[in-house]
Amino acid sequence: MSDSARRRVTLHVAQAGVVLVALAVSSLGACVTRRIPDPGPPMIILPPSRNRPAADTAKRAPAVELPTNPTPDAPKDGNLDVRVALATAAQEAPLSATGPWRLYDANNGLIVRGRAEDTWTIQRRGLELRAVARTGQAARMSEGHVTIRPDAPEHFVTFAGRRYRGAVRVVASDSGLVVVNVLGVEDYLRGVVPLEIGVRGPNEQAAVEAQAIAARSYTWVRLNTAQAADPRTSTFDMAATVADQVYGGADAEREPTDRAVRTTAGMVLKFGGRVVDAPYSSTCGGESAAPEEVWRVGPSGYLRRVSDRIPGSADRYYCDIAPRFSWTKEFLTAELDAVARSYLRQYTEDLSGAPGHIRGLSIDARTPSGRVARAVFMTEQGAYAVRGNDIRYVLRSSGAEILNSTYFSVNTESARDGSLARVVLRGNGYGHGVGMCQWGAIGRARAGQTARSILAAYYPGTTVGPAS
Repeated sequence: MSDSARRRVTLHVAQAGVVLVALAVSSLGACVTRRIPDPGPPMIILPPSRNRPAADTAKRAPAVELPTNPTPDAPKDGNLDVRVALATAAQEAPLSATGPWRLYDANNGLIVRGRAEDTWTIQRRGLELRAVARTGQAARMSEGHVTIRPDAPEHFVTFAGRRYRGAVRVVASDSGLVVVNVLGVEDYLRGVVPLEIGVRGPNEQAAVEAQAIAARSYTWVRLNTAQAADPRTSTFDMAATVADQVYGGADAEREPTDRAVRTTAGMVLKFGGRVVDAPYSSTCGGESAAPEEVWRVGPSGYLRRVSDRIPGSADRYYCDIAPRFSWTKEFLTAELDAVARSYLRQYTEDLSGAPGHIRGLSIDARTPSGRVARAVFMTEQGAYAVRGNDIRYVLRSSGAEILNSTYFSVNTESARDGSLARVVLRGNGYGHGVGMCQWGAIGRARAGQTARSILAAYYPGTTVGPAS
């Protein structure tokens, strides 16, 4: 999880433009993936009995074994600052605040002093920036970056119509403006947890607390990664989307999830005394996966296959309350041809040109948890294997949403002339399946398990303790 070079490339590709997270949505389920983040559809926040995790908010896959990273030095209040990219290629950045504010250059020199609701737009000329008021008045040019801060901590900075705690920094880059929210980790989590697991009922609060601890651990590992990077080129620690953890700023905050963040303040997952990464996804489908089943990595001491079966039950699972615990996906031959043309070449090494017509699809190998380890596409040009989580990025829907999971079986139907007519996938789960199953955590909370016992189940051998 500490491949910082790949992380930066992935984020700059995935995060073009301004990130806007709707207040009424939740994208429950974050974790590591390869190349492209799981876009997963948002969730409308419903009453607790109907509320559900919606998206596998996917994180990048590690290039090596998932690390147990040294804990960064924390300030006395335990609340390190985290830099969250709200946009990475914006063409301009409108900034304001809910109270009096000041705009500073890279040397902390004052550029503009504004009143509440005064909006100044940051524009770029090469690597120089200038702030322009609605009236057309322009401030002096500044090189590198500018930072807006409210004069009082009870006020918020606003960017693109959304409120953010802390400060907002705008950095000039070759491709546009990188807009970064700089704030304390605990305040950051207040804008993450409700969008990752939703606003849950009282009997599900343990799952929300487990989510807060997992999200905090993920954040601390990202901070440690950023500290190891060159500070001159590292402008942010994480993105505000499924590429890392979905973050909606102050507008996303809710009291029940705030309470979970406060209750677990400073608590992270540790393995061997070190803070560890904590991947999670929406629905494991009955059994979680080891990381080497999904990504090209080695085994991990604390990320192992975990059964989600309810003890004493033959066919009930903690996560079978999830709407995508089981699913069916159908592809007509024309649809298979279309996805193969668009995506197959990206995820197989042998295909150089167009694959041509798809003649068949089969499963060549499975992982120990039953997921597809290798699928083979038979085409007019030959047979091409796709491995692990990459399969989800090839077998996309017409709207480009990736496949729910790799936990599926394949049934093919032939036309009268013997050619392939249709492929039907029957599967379980939603997301990569590594680490905590969010719907499983909700089911376990409903069964009376505590946050610590939930985390111990999905991350065997870990303990919960202070980050520093």
